Amino acid sequence: MKKLTLRSICHLAVLVALEVVLNRFLSIQTPFLKIGLSFVPVVMGGMLYGPLGGAIVGGLGDMIGALLFPFGPYHPGFSVCGAVMGAAYGWFMYMDSPRFHNREHMPLWPNVLVPVVFNCAVVGLLVNTLWVSQLYGSRTYWGWFIYRVPDEIGMAVVKTVITPLLAPVARQLIKQGIVKNGG
Repeated sequence: MKKLTLRSICHLAVLVALEVVLNRFLSIQTPFLKIGLSFVPVVMGGMLYGPLGGAIVGGLGDMIGALLFPFGPYHPGFSVCGAVMGAAYGWFMYMDSPRFHNREHMPLWPNVLVPVVFNCAVVGLLVNTLWVSQLYGSRTYWGWFIYRVPDEIGMAVVKTVITPLLAPVARQLIKQGIVKNGG
């Protein structure tokens, strides 16, 4: 992201609002899984505006959603993890990056798999489990870890399938001039 303009701030605000709605109201929650598409605005923020844009959408979306529509007590660690997840998508999938310059096809699989695996395994499973175990100390860390493994595996599959499909959408937004290349 080269600079924050009024236009880019407005786009990021819409993505943050979309992340809140998708996360808090349109995700399916079962006792073992939470399946949702709240990662889509975070990925789009990273693709269109780089690591900073992804971090803004992921971090602010989590914080605003948790403060306005809480599922439980607020822990700032979750917002930090949301920002890190968004930055990871931006780092590997930023459309203005030289590795995407003038390419009309899907992103390379490592550019999709590395942030998905990092976000699900490291941030989602290891770090977020730490925050959960701190908030709800009724189980040990490893009890929560094992409980959360199916959720992270399921979402890793969903993210791996859907994330490459967002690249043509991002390219079309850039091509039509809705989003300027480079933020």
